[in-house]
Amino acid sequence: MRILLFTGKGGVGKSTVSAGTAAMSAARGLRTLVLSTDAAHSLGDAFGVTGALGSEPVEVTPHLYVQHVDAQRRFEQSWAEVQGYLLSVLDTIGVDRIAAEELTVIPGAEEVFALLELRRMAVSGEWDTIVVDCAPTAETLRLLALPEALGWYLERILPVQRKMVKALKPVLTKAAGVPMPGDSVFDALVRLHDELAEVRELLSGPEASVRIVLTPERVVLAEARRSWTTLSLYGYRVDGVVANRIFPAGGSDDWRAGWVKAQDDVLGDVGASFEGLPVWRSFYRPTEPVGVDDLREVAEAAYASALRAVTPSLGASGRASSPLDLAQVVWTGSVDPLAVPDTPAPFRTEADGDTTVVRLALPGLAQWVERDQVQLGRNGDELAITVGGYRRLLTLPAALARMRVSGARVEGGELRVTFSRQTTNTESEKS
Repeated sequence: MRILLFTGKGGVGKSTVSAGTAAMSAARGLRTLVLSTDAAHSLGDAFGVTGALGSEPVEVTPHLYVQHVDAQRRFEQSWAEVQGYLLSVLDTIGVDRIAAEELTVIPGAEEVFALLELRRMAVSGEWDTIVVDCAPTAETLRLLALPEALGWYLERILPVQRKMVKALKPVLTKAAGVPMPGDSVFDALVRLHDELAEVRELLSGPEASVRIVLTPERVVLAEARRSWTTLSLYGYRVDGVVANRIFPAGGSDDWRAGWVKAQDDVLGDVGASFEGLPVWRSFYRPTEPVGVDDLREVAEAAYASALRAVTPSLGASGRASSPLDLAQVVWTGSVDPLAVPDTPAPFRTEADGDTTVVRLALPGLAQWVERDQVQLGRNGDELAITVGGYRRLLTLPAALARMRVSGARVEGGELRVTFSRQTTNTESEKS
């Protein structure tokens, strides 16, 4: 099963690109689900679906299904025990029932339950391709950082709290004047931890990748570069970039010619900024693409721009002098937009005798982060990595946790941390 997540700065057209990619997948006969985690929920409009889409997949054409994540519904299904406990606490202190229900919707719940819904669809075994239309970049980064961040809390803090509450429940209830959580509440939190761990494994696995959508503008490109680095920091593969809303060359309009020139300059920087990744180009069309057929044509034309075609020849900017005949395009495994990417995992280890080198890919790092903004710290079996304003806590496997950090450097777009085996007193005496 292939999982594709599309993200980008707000307004770059990622919903159009993700919907078109899903339509292209369905046209190949693959059972395809396109899922929206964006609160704007514009997929239905893109496909020209009349009426609101439901919280379950809706078929819009053979093999193609669309779904909007209903966070409130998933909250009620998965969080009932915790919400029930919180409501009892608020009722005890006299909070109005309606207000209490609003207060029990925990900040960030939408992101959590969007991930859980993606997991539910993935493990169902019903789909060959799942395309996710993500929220704008900042929300997506927060969304993808959640499984590991919440996992740390649920592994380290929750067991201690559970033991304390179980041992001191009568005393705490009497002293606080509110009921203490029971086992069902803690069981719900453990369940959440297990499900989020599955999400993390699913999205960082070899069949899942993120695709960045941008427009050829300096500000948008700068954010896309940061996204690539940060997604890699959290362990997610980025398999390509879609440069969208490009003005086609030709015509005598000075205004458009100015835009073509400006975009060509940025497109050159896009190729240099995302070295090693395919950059697909999507051009403005005479009319707005709405409906399955239009969206599929947009995607096919965009993805063909990175393929080997018999005609026409493409210039350095990727602009064609004549319409592209899709029938003459030969798909190859290395650039097929639906194929499993051959991009290496951002996080990998290499063992050599008594040392192990941990490699964490941080592509594009030098373009937006100074060297002193990359910081590394260790506390027990945790490795804290800070890149600019983003931080990741890595829980080291047991084999590495027993070793000491003997060196670290940023080289070739990677953070390389060297671990060496601890030397015992006996071994030191022998040497």
